[in-house]
Amino acid sequence: MIGVDDTLDDATDQTAPVWAVFGDLMAGLLGAFVLILVGVLVVQIDLVASLQQEVQKRQMEEQRRMALEKALAVPLAAGRVTVNNGRIGISGSVLFATGSDELRAEGRQLLKSLVQPLGVYLRERDEMLMVSGFTDNTALLRGSQKRFADNLELSAQRALTVTRALIDEGMPSSQVFAAAFGAEQPVADNSDEKGRAQNRRVEMAPVPKAAPQRPAESPRAP
Repeated sequence: MIGVDDTLDDATDQTAPVWAVFGDLMAGLLGAFVLILVGVLVVQIDLVASLQQEVQKRQMEEQRRMALEKALAVPLAAGRVTVNNGRIGISGSVLFATGSDELRAEGRQLLKSLVQPLGVYLRERDEMLMVSGFTDNTALLRGSQKRFADNLELSAQRALTVTRALIDEGMPSSQVFAAAFGAEQPVADNSDEKGRAQNRRVEMAPVPKAAPQRPAESPRAP
């Protein structure tokens, strides 16, 4: 005859595996929850770090813009130059006659007035000045009077002329270089004369100096 104790033992043996499975299930769910929580925290930390970097970047850009505008306060107030996103713009008509790379007298005087404040700005930040030439999309004249192959060559010669003028007025040649874009990167519509006049321009932009390259180590003798 089966006793009461034997019956209780059988019930316990049948119930124990159920509680064990339930415990394993809860442990698994808890582990999954912890992993999800850790993942969410990691993503939030990355987002906060990215946001802080973006805020710092914008603050540095704003400080840079304010410093540049302060350095060029006089020509800016006179409306002779513009500053947009760290680029100093000068209308092409102030510097050159149409289709020419010969610097006007008023253009040279303007460049001369920019050398000292720009020189201070560049030295304080250990930067260089990129002088960029731009044109409208009007094709150049053909025939014997044509001096330039295309707008790209005209913009290159104008950028070089401005670069040389800055150097002649005292800017170290190691702090300035020229670039040409021709009719690329217009700032206005070329469909009318007002827009084309805005596109005929020279821009000067402070840029970081390239990091000096370390000389390659010569292979050691075995």
